[in-house]
Amino acid sequence: MSEQEPLGGRIDPEFDHERAETADETTLERVLEPYTLARDDHTNAPAFVIRADAVQSALVALREEAGFDHLSCITAQEYEDRYESLLHLTKYDERRHEVTLVVPLSKDDPVCQSAESVFRTADWHEREAYDLVGIRYDGHPDLRRILLPETWQGHPLSLGYDQDKPQVVKFAKHANPLEADRLHAESDTMLLNIGPHHPATHGVLHLKAVLDGESVASVEPDVGYLHRCEEQMCQQGTYRYQIIPYSNRWDYTANLPNEWAVARAIEDLAGLEVPEYAQVLRTMATELGRMLGHFLALGTFALDVYGDFTAIFQYAFRDREVVQDILEDLTGQRMMFYYFRLGGVCWDLPEPREAFFEKSRDFLEELPTKLREYENLIVTNEIFQIRTVGTGTLAPEVAKDYGCTGPVARGSGIDYDLRRDDPYGYYSELEWDVITEDGCDNFSRVLVRMQEVEESAKIVEQCLDLLERWPEDDRQVQSNVPRTLRPPADAETYRAVESAKGELGIYVRSDGTNSPARFKIRSPCYHNLSALPEMAEGEYVADLIASLGSLDIVLGSVDR
Repeated sequence: MSEQEPLGGRIDPEFDHERAETADETTLERVLEPYTLARDDHTNAPAFVIRADAVQSALVALREEAGFDHLSCITAQEYEDRYESLLHLTKYDERRHEVTLVVPLSKDDPVCQSAESVFRTADWHEREAYDLVGIRYDGHPDLRRILLPETWQGHPLSLGYDQDKPQVVKFAKHANPLEADRLHAESDTMLLNIGPHHPATHGVLHLKAVLDGESVASVEPDVGYLHRCEEQMCQQGTYRYQIIPYSNRWDYTANLPNEWAVARAIEDLAGLEVPEYAQVLRTMATELGRMLGHFLALGTFALDVYGDFTAIFQYAFRDREVVQDILEDLTGQRMMFYYFRLGGVCWDLPEPREAFFEKSRDFLEELPTKLREYENLIVTNEIFQIRTVGTGTLAPEVAKDYGCTGPVARGSGIDYDLRRDDPYGYYSELEWDVITEDGCDNFSRVLVRMQEVEESAKIVEQCLDLLERWPEDDRQVQSNVPRTLRPPADAETYRAVESAKGELGIYVRSDGTNSPARFKIRSPCYHNLSALPEMAEGEYVADLIASLGSLDIVLGSVDR
C-alpha cells in the first residue's frame, strides 16, 4: 500500500521486530558463566541452563550487573527424563531485553532453589509450580498448594497424574480467631473472613484478614476457588482451532487481548506472518476491548468505595453497552468474541462498512463529554478522594518486586507498556501515549484507567481512518496457515501482550504434534493480587476493600 504511506508508514517485512534490541549476549554469558551448565535458545530470547543450587546467585547477578529487574514468569514442566523450572526475565525500562534461565531437575527428586528471596513475585509462582507440577522449592518461606485444596492428591500437570483417581477433599479444622499466634502485644485481634462469596471480592476470592480494631494487621488472599485447569485444557487442544476460544474465559471482562496473547505466542513459534490490514483490525478491536475492561473497572470501583449504584455504575455500563454493540457488529458475539485467528482475524468489517464507521465515530465523538461526567462524578468527588487519596499505597520498587504491571504499575509511576516497549500489531505506527501517575495510591490507579480510555479512543480513531482509506485489493484478513499446524519439535517461546490488567504472557513448548507439550499462562491479575498485603496492611478494613477494587482483578484470570 505504498500510496497510503502517510497513514502510518509501512511495516518493513525484513525488519525483525520480535528479536530487535535483545540484550547483549556477551554480557549475559559473562554474568551467568559461573552458574551455566549449557546454552539453549528460545524463539523469543537467549536461554541459559543453570544449576539448581545457583538460582538465587544467578538472579542477583542478572539484576545487579545486567539490570534485569522484572521476573515476569516462572514455568514448571515435566519431561520423560527430568523436570524443568524456567525463569523468564526482562527489564521494566527495556522490555525487549529478555533472558530465560532453564533449571533442569532430577526426575526422582525435583528440588530447585527458591527465587523468593530475590523477587517476591516468585512466592506465588513457586507455590503454583509445586501445586500443579510437583517441583519443590528449597528455601521457600511457605511452600504449600495455592490453587488446589491442601488435601489434594497428586499434581495435575505432571506426566504420571491419574485423572480418573477420585479425590476426597476434607473439611479443614476451623482456626480460633483469638488463638495465641494471632494475638499482638497489647491488643486483641480478630480473624475476619472476607469471601469467598462476597460482593466486595468481585468473585470467589477469600481474604483472611486479621484485624486490630478497624486496622488490618495482616491479610492473606486465598485463591483457587475458580481454578479450571485451563493450561491442561489448552495442552489437550489443537493450535489451529481449539486454544484461542478458551482464552476468552480468563479475563472475560476485556478478553480480546487474551486472544492476541495466544495468537502471538503460537505465530511466533510457527513463524506465521499476519497481513498488515489484519494487524489494524486486531489493534482496533483490542482497544475497544480495553475500553470494555476499564468502564467495568470504573463502575465497580465506585460501587466498592461508596456504594453509588444508581449513578456511576449505571453510567459506566451505559457506555460499556455501546462498545459491546460495536464489537458485536464486528465479531458476531457480545462476550466470548473469538475474533482472532492464527495469521489474522476471522473476517473483515461488517457490511455496509459505512454504517459501522458511523456508529463507531458517533461513540468516539460523544466520549469526551462522557469522560467529563466521570471527572465530575468521581475524580472531583470529595468522598471519593477521602476514600482513595493516600490509601492502598504501592511504592514503585515494591510493585516491581511483585511483578505488577498494567494500570497497577503505571499508577505507581512505572512507565511500562508492552504495546510501546515490545511493539506488536500496528501500535508502533500510531500516535498515542503511555499514561502514568506518581501517586502510588488507589486514586492514581483510577486516574490511569480513565486516561487510558482516552488513549484507546485515539488509537481506535486512527485505525478507523486507516480502514476507511485502505485499498480494496489489499484487504487481506488472514495469511495462509496450514489446516493442521505442527510447529517444530522442542521449540519454545514466551510472548506477552498488554491486556487491560497488565502483562498477559504465554509460554508454549511444541513437540512436533498439533497440540502444545506445555502451555503456561502468565496472568497479570495473579501477580497484581499478590501485592495486596503490601497495600492493605496497617490501613483500615474499609481501605482494604478499596485497595482490592483498585487492582481490577478477574478471578477467571487469577485462578485460570
